[in-house]
Formats: sequence, C-alpha cells, structure tokens
Amino acid sequence: MRVLFLVSVFLLIAPISVLMAEESNKSAGGSIPGSGEDGAVHIVYVDRPGEEEPEAFHIRTLASVVGGEDAAKEALIYHYKHAASGFSAKLTPQQVAELSQKPEVLQVVPSRTMQLHSGTGAAVHRQGLV
Repeated sequence: MRVLFLVSVFLLIAPISVLMAEESNKSAGGSIPGSGEDGAVHIVYVDRPGEEEPEAFHIRTLASVVGGEDAAKEALIYHYKHAASGFSAKLTPQQVAELSQKPEVLQVVPSRTMQLHSGTGAAVHRQGLV
C-alpha cells in the first residue's frame, strides 16, 4: 500500500519534475562521465532513506552503477526529497537497467519535456474581457 501511495505521489509531481529538469537537459548534453556513452536524463524514484540524508542516499545508490561517488555527483542533476524521494540523473540504457534492479529503486522513468498551453484564456484576460 505504501509503494502504491508513493508511486501515485510521484506520478502527480512527475510533470513538475520534467519542467524542472528541462533546463538541466539542455546543460547536460554530451556523454556521461566515465562511460564514453551518450545518455538521457531519467527520474529515479526511490524508497525514502531511513536515517540517512536523502542526498547521500541518492549519491550512494547512483554510485553503484556509474562507477563511483565522483561520477555519481557529476551525473546527478536534481534531488527530490520533499513530496517525493528520488533524483534525476543522466544515465545510459545499461545504467537504467542496473538501477531498476535495485530493491530501493521504485521506478526509473525518462524525463520528458511537456509544453504547457494557455489556450484562449490568457488572450481573453489580456484584452480585459474578464
């Protein structure tokens, strides 16, 4: 039941996460440090760490698949630690597969950029019709 609740919360905040990661996607282009491969930004949802600080837990979790703590710090883009527990990082397909197998990892999803549309409401409001 706890996992279902956490996944539901993550799915609700995922669009916000995507927008926050959009700028990071632009600056995180190129190959992944130490891998020689191109990767893509993914959002990794994890169980909340017990007594461990979320950032340290995220780095430790990521370090196990990217080749060490320094590589994890380079790959990390953002820590999610309030409404959700997780992080976004630039990962290769192999790293995604390895992370997905870890018991503390709930889900790994590609970061997607969503376009927000204001519809006609903004134009009507600008014209003073509201």
